[in-house]
Amino acid sequence: MAKHPRSPEIQALHSALENEGVKYALASFVDIHGVSKAKAVPLAHIDQMLRGSELYTGAALDGVPQAISDEEVSARPDPSSATVLPWNPEVVWFASDLYHQGQPFEACARGILKRQLAKAAEMGFTFNLGVETEFFILREGEDGRPVPASPRDTLAKPCYDVEGLLDSYPLVDELVQAMNKLGWDVYSFDHEDANGQFETDFMYANALTTADRVTFFRMMVRELAKKHGFFASFMPKPFANRTGSGAHYNMSLADHETGANLFEDDHDPRGCGLSALGYQFTAGILRHARAIAAVIAPTVNSYKRLVRKGSMSGFTWAPVYVCYGNNNRTNMMRIPLGGGRVECRAADISGNFYLGAAMMLAAGLEGIREGLDPGAPNTENMYQLPTAELKARGIELLPRNLEEAVDAFEADPLSEEVMGPLMFRTYADFKRQEWLDYHSHVSDWERNRYLRLF
Repeated sequence: MAKHPRSPEIQALHSALENEGVKYALASFVDIHGVSKAKAVPLAHIDQMLRGSELYTGAALDGVPQAISDEEVSARPDPSSATVLPWNPEVVWFASDLYHQGQPFEACARGILKRQLAKAAEMGFTFNLGVETEFFILREGEDGRPVPASPRDTLAKPCYDVEGLLDSYPLVDELVQAMNKLGWDVYSFDHEDANGQFETDFMYANALTTADRVTFFRMMVRELAKKHGFFASFMPKPFANRTGSGAHYNMSLADHETGANLFEDDHDPRGCGLSALGYQFTAGILRHARAIAAVIAPTVNSYKRLVRKGSMSGFTWAPVYVCYGNNNRTNMMRIPLGGGRVECRAADISGNFYLGAAMMLAAGLEGIREGLDPGAPNTENMYQLPTAELKARGIELLPRNLEEAVDAFEADPLSEEVMGPLMFRTYADFKRQEWLDYHSHVSDWERNRYLRLF
């Protein structure tokens, strides 16, 4: 590749990274699962890398739709996303957009989100997003089965357990310190409701930055857990008798010019502190909730989380119905105390956050354009509301399994509008095959129940 003179900006970036001791750069993009993929490039070649020198065969990856005979896609890093790896400061990671034949690749997940952000900007909005990151820290037990990292983490109700948190302090502290060094501003972390489960909460940002950060976060937690002799899991529901790992989307729109929060309203007549714009946004998401579920709850296992109780003794804290309410956590869409934002509780930590944010934003913007109204907020325990009352309110169930979600995704015109024809078809086909593979698998549960029954 011919040499080009470095711009002052690239030279400054190169010098800053070199001064930090960085040797290699990763031009990272994601597959259909939102997992980071990259080639490593020596820092001396960063200028070529930023222009898209690194080529990839999409056919070698899940959900990067290319035939093996197609021209490769190239990754073009976003310089503003440069993130030096806290566990290996000789390497810098860049979030990248995929290009094909010199043009943005239609099926690039990051590009799909950027298209929706551009539509929001045309309407005068900035889309702000915060994600509550839940995950498990586990080790292999004596029988090879996963158990909590701490042997003392055995309480029946371990939520907010201080001993469980302090037992994992060396790892959790290293994680939080790394996040803060990266400028993410962690404001809370805790032991969550399942044994071995933790949550970190850090400041919201524009949706593209947040999606980049959560993508990097999952990679970082895995690497730090391995360093401490454990492994991290982002499986939505590893244990049937415990709560699963959500990734609640906390969303608001800001004025694109002033940055003012457009979802705040101290005089909200419904008493939730949310503006008319916020209610319209919420109504749009509710309209498309069943299709969105295929993207924010994207695995077979996701729907083991979206149940009232299952094999648990108490409620799961995960939503079951397409509904919204005030601070009530039994709704899919919740307006937290203080208002000014809306929270989607159906999302889990296994998703591709670029695609999930794109679907959420597109649905919310439709609600604003059409002036939709979600009706009165639901304040009751929705798990216990009688079926007749749910029907009277027009409240439907979220999909009960991945097949139902994919059916809804395919039937909703919004899906193809957001994803584009290529990713729409790729996503639906990949997830339907995932369901078929699961459905045809004979499990231990089936053998234990039926092998000697008849």
